[in-house]
Amino acid sequence: MSASPEIGAPPLPRTAQGIACVLSGMVLFVGQDVLMKDMLSHYPVWMLIFVRSIVALITLLPLVLWLGAPHRIFTPLWPWYLARAMLFASGFAMFYSAFPFMGLAEVTTLFFSAPLMTAALAALFLHEKIGLHRAAALLVGFTGVVIAMNPAGDSFGWIAILPLLCALTYAISQTIVRKIGEQDTSLTIGLYTISFSGVLIVPMGYAVSQMIVITPELSHLRMGWPVPQAEGVAMLALLGSIGTVAYTLVSRAYQIANASVIAPFDYSYLPLAAALGYLLWGEVPPYTTFAGMVLIVASGLYTAYRELRVNRTEADNPPIAQTVFTPGAPAVVLEDALDAEAVELDESEEQLN
Repeated sequence: MSASPEIGAPPLPRTAQGIACVLSGMVLFVGQDVLMKDMLSHYPVWMLIFVRSIVALITLLPLVLWLGAPHRIFTPLWPWYLARAMLFASGFAMFYSAFPFMGLAEVTTLFFSAPLMTAALAALFLHEKIGLHRAAALLVGFTGVVIAMNPAGDSFGWIAILPLLCALTYAISQTIVRKIGEQDTSLTIGLYTISFSGVLIVPMGYAVSQMIVITPELSHLRMGWPVPQAEGVAMLALLGSIGTVAYTLVSRAYQIANASVIAPFDYSYLPLAAALGYLLWGEVPPYTTFAGMVLIVASGLYTAYRELRVNRTEADNPPIAQTVFTPGAPAVVLEDALDAEAVELDESEEQLN
């Protein structure tokens, strides 16, 4: 008799899963930002962020309701998600506001101080360990960001501060995800954060439009929202769908793996953005941008190499099990709940016997 086949292949280590999620998310984020840059000539930034949030709500809410536990609608962690939504809405409004004035590669290069900030915040506030090799790799990546941003260049003005501020808000929001861990699933986190950001972006946009004079070059900051035609509706729906999937993947990556390990792989966005900027709009970044990209990508690859060589134990990472609990009650790890259920079944069988 032949041996029975294995029921299933063993799951990937959490670090590998996190890296795969963040790389997939970055590819989708590049596509989203290309659409954003193109659509800003027709629609204000507030409208685009709002529509993206509505699409996320329409997509994620039915999915969470259909899947049920461990995904949940009512969660005591909503204040954390409200804080993340405030960071996301304000940060990415600043990020996209710089698009009409700078090339895609230049804006995103300035933003990519975020992974270094994330690793630093995780070490300071979450007490995650950053060894000598990983610290050196992050330092190389930061050096690449500085070289690529070219602070002495003509494009480094007040506009360049906007993506840097977005980088800070992004790093703080990812640190919040890491602190929350897996008390909620990625779908729940995405549902709350993106939906809240859509609500908050409207008063933000109104406040900005009242504080500044909307000149032709600042038309993407106006509050007048045009009614899109059929093609525009399709593009807006595509924009929201891509952003929702990308956001969920990246959030999952930071949930299941060490933030200081995942952070360098955010840099994979950079060469993709530069390539598409050149192909679509003929943007040719300066040589300093390319030199910085080499260092940035090298830092991420070296971090991955170190992870494989060191062969971290499972104890170094947070538990991967999803959690399920009622609002206001302590978290119960799903694996522990299943073990407890098995014990109860065994005890019931003993009583019957």
